[in-house]
Amino acid sequence: MCGRFMLTAPPEDVAREFEVEVPPSYRPRTNIRPTEEVLVIRRQSGAPNRTAALLRWGLIPHWAKDPAIAAKLINARAETAAEKPSFRDSFRRRRCLLPATGFYEWQDTGGRRKQPYLIRRHDGRLFALAGLWDRWFDPEGTRVETCTILTTEPNDVVRPIHNRMPVIIAPQHYDLWLDPSASHAEKLQALLAPFAESELLAEAIDEVR
Repeated sequence: MCGRFMLTAPPEDVAREFEVEVPPSYRPRTNIRPTEEVLVIRRQSGAPNRTAALLRWGLIPHWAKDPAIAAKLINARAETAAEKPSFRDSFRRRRCLLPATGFYEWQDTGGRRKQPYLIRRHDGRLFALAGLWDRWFDPEGTRVETCTILTTEPNDVVRPIHNRMPVIIAPQHYDLWLDPSASHAEKLQALLAPFAESELLAEAIDEVR
């Protein structure tokens, strides 16, 4: 699973990489947790351009009766998201990107404490995690927008640490992934393969702060 990540890039770097206007309330962070607001890049139906927004991490499907389900839906398995009731509508029409500069995984060492690792690009550049988003309304009619991060099998960098890793979308595929009219399942599924290990570096760290 992907339960923590970081986005330390200044807003101007995010704006340039993803061709969006970054919300004024955006703040770089080293330890982004589930249930917190995260920066999301999306293209809504009928809109020609990408937009950036802050959504809560942990998906509440639009049909859900209890918003507490979000705690169980911080990740979606890439292999099954297109069919699972919690994710299939979003997979078809509400895909998004979550900008990141690194993500964390914990290695089970057999002891009492798991070893945390920071995984990032060799060059330190921004990258994009594949996500899904949805819009839910509470009984009073208040709109709540939430998201989840897709995960896949690990590549050779992550495999010694954890049995899953987040899906990373390459820049040349941003438009296809974000296009709400793109419904060709095979083309979309092809984007969800493990990211090239040659691009990533894993570093053991003392703790996640």
